[in-house]
Amino acid sequence: MQFPNFRCIIKIQLILKLKEWEIFPLFTCEKERNVTNHNIESKMENLLTPIIQKLEYELYDVQYVKEGKDYYLRITIDKPAGISIEDCEKVNHAIDEILDEEDLINTSYFLEVSSPGIERVLRKQRHFEKQIGNEIYIKLFKPLEKQKEIKGILKSYQKDELELQIDTKIWKIDTKNIAIAKTVANIF
Repeated sequence: MQFPNFRCIIKIQLILKLKEWEIFPLFTCEKERNVTNHNIESKMENLLTPIIQKLEYELYDVQYVKEGKDYYLRITIDKPAGISIEDCEKVNHAIDEILDEEDLINTSYFLEVSSPGIERVLRKQRHFEKQIGNEIYIKLFKPLEKQKEIKGILKSYQKDELELQIDTKIWKIDTKNIAIAKTVANIF
């Protein structure tokens, strides 16, 4: 069963010393993240991309975050027809063993494999480039023209700046001022 418009997640708690696995269903809300652990994310992306591509999925994103006392390794996958729970499970099983073998994370963490959802978080250059011409939502660290939350059509993206069309005006936004950026779901 396909759920292209919903975020599906499989959550597994990995207890490294005991090698015990517990599986839980998970429903989460997106939460802003403090950009840390970039090195682990890059290593994981390099490690997992060929495995996930071999299964004919795209590795959309990798996030390694601490929330409260827990660490999470979030693997986000995509494909044109959308992602099902079975797709998440298939990828989880494919990467499970290699994560244990490579042992890049030396602490307990929750492994989540999910779809990007209908309102995708935009974190990487390729995410923004795919959305040129589409409406996006941006939350800023510092207000721009007295606004911290804006929505508009993404006109261009470069590493340091993007252009967003709001009504008839083009806004230039420093990418370092972006707290979070997402696609906008226009369902109706």
